[in-house]
Amino acid sequence: MSAGRKNNSQIKNWNTPPKIIAAVKDFWNGEIELDPCSNEFSMVGAKRNFLWPQDGLLEDWNASSVFCNPPYGRDSERKTSLLDWAKKSIAANKVFGAEVILLIPVATNTRHFKELFNYGGAICFLADTRLKFWMEGREDKKGAPMGCCLVYVGDRVEEFLGVFGHLGKCVVI
Repeated sequence: MSAGRKNNSQIKNWNTPPKIIAAVKDFWNGEIELDPCSNEFSMVGAKRNFLWPQDGLLEDWNASSVFCNPPYGRDSERKTSLLDWAKKSIAANKVFGAEVILLIPVATNTRHFKELFNYGGAICFLADTRLKFWMEGREDKKGAPMGCCLVYVGDRVEEFLGVFGHLGKCVVI
């Protein structure tokens, strides 16, 4: 899990904390259609999941709602990074009209952040300075080594700001 730095962890199954999942489900009236970065311990509960090691970047994101907690480091085997996930999210919105919420590290100097900023939507900078991801059904007590945010790609920006405002500072991008 790193933001544009050398990958510090080979672990591929950092799971989204329940409070984030609850807000995402609240935004989409209880239902997430697609989770392209799932694993056997995921608590997202999407209707469709691409389970690791299945590569969600190679799959079709034809869905109305997509929640994506992508790998934070570079994947040396597949030669992918967060930039690829940002581009795939934007393409899913353009091609299928998908609303996408990404849980990513705050790294405003990176290409993936710039790609998302240029496309628009909204962002919620999470108040948790070290978001605690879950591992194998339990909260990891250490927390992430960087700040995290939720980036929304879609047209319901005002609704996003309202639903996610309790988790941090939300702004239109």
